[in-house]
Amino acid sequence: MIQSLPVSPSSTPLRQALVQSQAVKNTVEQSAAELLVINAVLKLEVPSHVQTGEVALALQKTDELEDRIQASAEDLGRVNQALKQEIGERARLEQELADTKADLAKVQGQPDAT
Repeated sequence: MIQSLPVSPSSTPLRQALVQSQAVKNTVEQSAAELLVINAVLKLEVPSHVQTGEVALALQKTDELEDRIQASAEDLGRVNQALKQEIGERARLEQELADTKADLAKVQGQPDAT
């Protein structure tokens, strides 16, 4: 089960989303690794002559699930990267806005409004 991680109150919603997304990615990757081990053990322990019908179908489905889970982890990695870029861009823009406000306050002869 995926649990909510504590996030500092000063965090932005994007940073909170990134923290949660990274936690989900870690959980998904761990699940994929566990499924890989389980599937490998099943294939080794269940004799090949028994791997027919529903057993063969179950083994095939675990292979497919493993692939889907791994693909989801990779998708989450790309989402995380996009969130990191967005956070960086937003921080840059916020700094630029603060600098512009400070410059405007100087021009207007007022103390810094930052």
